[in-house]
Amino acid sequence: MLLATLRNPEVNREATTHPKTPEETMKLRSVVTLVGLAISFALPIYAQQSDVADPETTQKIGAIFAALNEAQQNHDPAAYAANFTRDAVFVTPTGPIIGRQAIQKYYTDLWQWWHPIAFGGKLDGNAFYMIGTAGNEARATGEWIETGQGKNGELITIKGYWSDIYVREGDDWKIRVTAFNTTPDSVLLMNKNFPQQPAATPPPTASPSTQ
Repeated sequence: MLLATLRNPEVNREATTHPKTPEETMKLRSVVTLVGLAISFALPIYAQQSDVADPETTQKIGAIFAALNEAQQNHDPAAYAANFTRDAVFVTPTGPIIGRQAIQKYYTDLWQWWHPIAFGGKLDGNAFYMIGTAGNEARATGEWIETGQGKNGELITIKGYWSDIYVREGDDWKIRVTAFNTTPDSVLLMNKNFPQQPAATPPPTASPSTQ
């Protein structure tokens, strides 16, 4: 998840906040932390912890990672956004993006100038954890790492941490909330490689998609 707040001058988006620190001025954002992760289904852990998702649920939520990975590789914003609920919240360092349609637009703009070529990360505890007793919500946290090209074509790698909440929709699962940060050294690296301009994220009051 190239998650940040620096932007290429060719990308025009409305600002939610104006950056005041190097971390706030970084605008590269993606949820690549969720993609490319090698997930080992938590069968041994499940027997020991009652809040760990059962194998079937783990497999279904794990499929989201594969779908995000494929969409990222293909630079397909619609396929990427399809893994989120209609009213999903994507919390970035500069504020939340609300709704599937806004998330799709976000990646449409992002992939016009940032082209990640390798991504991965880690799933904390090697498991998804259930929330409540109904069995319809789960959470996960982890680390993300992403490599792409800098302004002169050189490869640069950035990293950070992520947190997700998933909800059941029929027989499938979707992402309802994603939040991430970017490590300070990654922020400085991106600010060095790309022109700094005011942050430009969709306002947090953006209407959810009806798709």
